Amino acid sequence: MELTTGVVVHLLVELVLVIRVMLKPHRDPASRIAWIAVIGFVPFLGILGYLLFGETNIGRRRSERLRQVLADMPEAPPIDASEETNLSPSIPSKYQPLFRLGESISGFKPVGGNSATLMKDSNTTIDSMVADIDAATEHVHLLFYIWLADNNGTKIVEALKRAASRGVVCRAMVDNLGSRAMIRSEHWQSMQDAGVRLAIALPIGNPFLRTLIGRIDLRNHRKTLVIDGHTTYCGSQNCADPEFLVKAKYAPWVDAVMRFEGPIARQNLQLFASDWMTYTDDSMHDLLREPLVAPEPGIPAQVIGTGPTSRYSAMSETFEALCYSAQKELVISTPYYIPNDSIQNAICSAAYRGVKTTMIFPARNDSWVVAGASRSYYAELLEAGVVIHEYQGGLLHTKSLTLDGEVTLIGSANMDRRSFELNYENNILLCDSQLTEAMRERQQSYINQSQLISLDSVISWTYSRRLWNNTLAVLGPIL
Repeated sequence: MELTTGVVVHLLVELVLVIRVMLKPHRDPASRIAWIAVIGFVPFLGILGYLLFGETNIGRRRSERLRQVLADMPEAPPIDASEETNLSPSIPSKYQPLFRLGESISGFKPVGGNSATLMKDSNTTIDSMVADIDAATEHVHLLFYIWLADNNGTKIVEALKRAASRGVVCRAMVDNLGSRAMIRSEHWQSMQDAGVRLAIALPIGNPFLRTLIGRIDLRNHRKTLVIDGHTTYCGSQNCADPEFLVKAKYAPWVDAVMRFEGPIARQNLQLFASDWMTYTDDSMHDLLREPLVAPEPGIPAQVIGTGPTSRYSAMSETFEALCYSAQKELVISTPYYIPNDSIQNAICSAAYRGVKTTMIFPARNDSWVVAGASRSYYAELLEAGVVIHEYQGGLLHTKSLTLDGEVTLIGSANMDRRSFELNYENNILLCDSQLTEAMRERQQSYINQSQLISLDSVISWTYSRRLWNNTLAVLGPIL
């Protein structure tokens, strides 16, 4: 009798969860089917898996706090007539829809008057950041998903402490999961003692209680540094050595970061402020009301910040729009490729209509699940005419997209469902042939260290390998 009652209760719980899966908004059919299969065919663990990871929810209180922070955010400072020419960007009409889409996501208009430099490598990036922090006179704002207490990580720690000691306002924020080692280290306390203001994004607390009020694996994946409101960095690099000792066997981690000067830094500062004020009572409103410095002529750029509390599928829409806008060439590098159907179709469509379409993935991935799932999409891409390269020189961690030699997207977002739906991401979209050429040359350097993947080689994979990859891909909607 007790066994029968237990079975009935289990089936009722499964039924309730299946109904919830079907009624949950903003879920594509593949995701619904995947979760129903997991709930129905994996006893107990399927139910537990859905309760832990099935819904995109940071918690009611956090969501309400973020909405209030965004509602109270000061309007952009007024633009003087003398600044109008440089701040108002000149964007070719064929690319203007891309920036209108970006504005609909984060509310940031494209802004002109910027200059930018593609950093040479990871160590150069950190040294440049340290130099900028050492030169700061007013304030420094930093956010990283992963901040390690290694050589590069401690360089940033010491630079922040030096800046705080001379009266510069320093705010540093990290993700609770990605930077847990730094938070627990002596460096965290030493920064606080030095006067650096610290905050933790998406704190987990008790993991068992956390699952009752919000999904535990929603993370702040952004990587941002803003100096004095006029210099900012954007790219794929965490605050760590390229040897990345926590996953050293995949090293070096190969990243790309751009250093920007100009009004675009204010947009990154505002995005940082939305994160900061969600988790602290330290207001940044006065700082955001400060007038913009009159810029020199420069490139148009736009910050696109996405996350689980943004418009659903915003990051996916951005990638798709870029793919459909390409007329001559489309080159993408991403370490993690688990697309939804619309992304896969957009990339294949580009190749089918004659766009020279190239994708660069790492040959060795730090996630065997993602590696297998990613390769399940190779055959369809290759059949469409997409050229696929697998980078051999370490873990290619760069997230970049260039199109037609004029437009670049660089930032933290991968082409996977985590970046589409679960992570807070930060990217910059820009339109400039010279800077795009620099990014394209960097992408070519990756290609030069890669192995070309042919359709024949993929077709020759064993049945067991294809079965494994395709099985992982079926789980893609719930990864």
